Amino acid sequence: MKLASLKAGGRDGTLIVVSRDLQTAVIARDIAPTLQQALENWEACAPRLNALSEALNAGDCAHAVALDMHALAAPLPRAYEFVDGSAYLPHVERVRRARGATVPESFYSDPLMYHAVGAGFYGPRDPVRVADEAYGIDLEAEVVVVTDDVPMGVTAANAEAHIQLIGLVNDVSLRNLIPDELAKGFGFLQSKPRSALSPVFVTPDELGDAWRDCKVHLPLLTHLNGEWFGAPEAGEDMQFNFAQLIAHAAKTRPLCAGTLVGSGTVANQDEARGASCLAEKRMLEIIAHGKPSTPFMKFGECVRIEMLDRSGHSVFGAIEQIIERAAD
Repeated sequence: MKLASLKAGGRDGTLIVVSRDLQTAVIARDIAPTLQQALENWEACAPRLNALSEALNAGDCAHAVALDMHALAAPLPRAYEFVDGSAYLPHVERVRRARGATVPESFYSDPLMYHAVGAGFYGPRDPVRVADEAYGIDLEAEVVVVTDDVPMGVTAANAEAHIQLIGLVNDVSLRNLIPDELAKGFGFLQSKPRSALSPVFVTPDELGDAWRDCKVHLPLLTHLNGEWFGAPEAGEDMQFNFAQLIAHAAKTRPLCAGTLVGSGTVANQDEARGASCLAEKRMLEIIAHGKPSTPFMKFGECVRIEMLDRSGHSVFGAIEQIIERAAD
C-alpha cells in the first residue's frame, strides 16, 4: 500500500491512502488520524489500511478523490528521529580522493551515520528556503526507510522485520558550511537544514522483487532544471543494507516508531550513471581537471527526484522543488 499525508489537519497532517497509480486517494482518519499514530499502532492499523488500499485500487471506494500533489505534506511532516547513513562507498571514496585523502579501513565495516533534522520535513512540492546562495546549496537524492519500535541492540538479522515503509528523501546540504563545522569535531548542524520527503511512502511489498537483501534495486532518477543529472542503481554498491544501518543506529538505544533511516547519497562505481548530488559531480571534475566547473544551486533552480519501476511507473511520486531565498 501507499500512504501519504495532507497538509490539512495540523502539524502532523492527515493520513491518506493513495492508489498504486498515484491518481486517487482516500482519507484514513477513521483508522488513524496521522501516519505517526498508525506506526505506533502498526499491528492493528496496517491490516485495516491495507484493506482500504485494496478497495481503492479496485475502484470500490466511494470517498476516493483525485490526488493533488500540491496538497501533500511530507508523509511524516515531523519525525521523532531521522538518522542518515552514508552507505554508498563510491560517493565517500570520490569525495575523499578529490582532497587527496584515502578511505579508512573502518569505513568498510562500520557505517557512517549522523543525526539529521527530524523536527520538520518539506512536502514534495514545497520550495527549499535558504538564506544565502553562498552557503553552497546542494541536493542529495537518497532512499529512506521508516521503522516501527526497534529494541536497543537489535541484530541486523532481526532488523528487517522492523522496516514498515520505504520512500525517498532530498537531504539538502549547505556544502560551504560543512568544512568549518566538521573541523570543530562535533558534526553537522547549520550545514544540514530541513530535508524533503517523497509524496508517498510504500510498504515493502509494493516494490515486489525490487526489494531484496534489504535494498531497493531500482535506479534513483534526478533531474536538475529539467536536465538529466543521474540515475544510479540504488541496489548496487551499497556497502551496508538498511537492516545493517538500523542495527547500527540501535546499538545503544531503542528507536521509536516513525524513525527514518536514510541510505546516504546513492552512488555507483559506474560514473556513466551520473550522480545524486552536486558535490560528487564537482569531485569528479576536480579529479579529472583539477577544479570543479559545476556550480551549486541558485535561487530559482529546480530539482526533481523520482524512482520508476521496471515498467516506467513512478513508485513514490516525485520530489520537485524550487530553491527560494528565505524571508528576512
